[in-house]
Amino acid sequence: MNNGAVMNDMGEQVAQIGELADRMLAQVYALLREHHIIPNAVQEQMLTSHVRAMAHRSVTGEPLPEVEASLFDEISADSMALARDVVAAFGNLPEEEAWLLSVHFEVAKDNL
Repeated sequence: MNNGAVMNDMGEQVAQIGELADRMLAQVYALLREHHIIPNAVQEQMLTSHVRAMAHRSVTGEPLPEVEASLFDEISADSMALARDVVAAFGNLPEEEAWLLSVHFEVAKDNL
C-alpha cells in the first residue's frame, strides 16, 4: 500500500532539508573565509556532511546521542563561538551541536 500523503510529506521534507543544508553551508563557508580558516578537501567533505546532518536533525527533530561536554574542553573559544553562531542560525538545534561542529573549525585552523 502506498500512502501518497506520506510520500509527499517525505518528499517535501527531503527538499526542505536540502534547501536548509545548502543555505547553511553557504553561511558556514562565508564565515570560515571571513575568519581566514581554509579547510582542506577532506575537512571540507567532512564539514559538509556534518552540516547536512545538522539540517536533517533541524527539520526532522531527530536528537543527537548524548554528548559529554568535557570532551570539548580543549576547543578554543574562537572555534566554539563560530560553531555557536552557526547553530544559532539554524534556530532549533541544541548546544551539543555546537560542541561537535567546533571540532571541524578547530582542526581547519591548524591549516594556516
